[in-house]
Amino acid sequence: MSDFDLKGRVAVVTGGNGGIGLGMARGLARAGAAIVVAGRDQAKSGKAVGELQAFGVEALAIAVDVTDEGAVDRLVRGTVDRLGRVDILVNNAGTNIRKPAHELQLGEWHTVIDTNLTSAFLVSRACYPFMKAQGGGKIINIGSMMSIFGAGFAPAYAASKGGMVQLTKAMSTAWARDNIQVNAVLPGWIDTDLTRNARREVDGLHERVLARTPAGRWGVIDDMSGVAVFLASPASDFVTGTAIPVDGGYSSMS
Repeated sequence: MSDFDLKGRVAVVTGGNGGIGLGMARGLARAGAAIVVAGRDQAKSGKAVGELQAFGVEALAIAVDVTDEGAVDRLVRGTVDRLGRVDILVNNAGTNIRKPAHELQLGEWHTVIDTNLTSAFLVSRACYPFMKAQGGGKIINIGSMMSIFGAGFAPAYAASKGGMVQLTKAMSTAWARDNIQVNAVLPGWIDTDLTRNARREVDGLHERVLARTPAGRWGVIDDMSGVAVFLASPASDFVTGTAIPVDGGYSSMS
């Protein structure tokens, strides 16, 4: 269907070398978009690039620390220099430090907030003038179930993801006149390296997730592909400022 065709589009996916970011990058590549995998682990990014190129699209890796303003500006400029444009941004880079608030050090707080939230501001801001000049663009921000629910073991993560939803709303209203749609996706419990660590660190988490999720399973990264294509494509041109759960029904349970 032409509404979901991404041929000729260029997507930057931060943290696109694994987990949810790679799942979204796969969907975008299958729909025809060229992909820039932005991450710090060059070996991991190179492997992801090879996988994405197998879909018949151009893919490349650019090493970047998304908390560094200068590095972010070079990422976006490098994308435009090498691929000619930037149409889609997926702000997926993220981390977590699982401690209750009374045990969390200030430096740890800043690490999580800067990686998860400040980076989305920096990369979006850097992409904005290019998207505006070319007549529009799509920004997809990765929130979390913790944008909705509290968790005592993840105060910084929850704050960053709640902030991501509000940042999404602010940018969507500011940039709608420039034909830039900004939306958030709220993944449920997806099987990734990050959540495998959570299962090791939080007793009973696996069982509680299964008990609350109507779909009766953890998500897999390819469950994130479809929503990425929808929010990156012309099919969502009148959708902006939203936060869409992709969670197997987790957030619908009381």
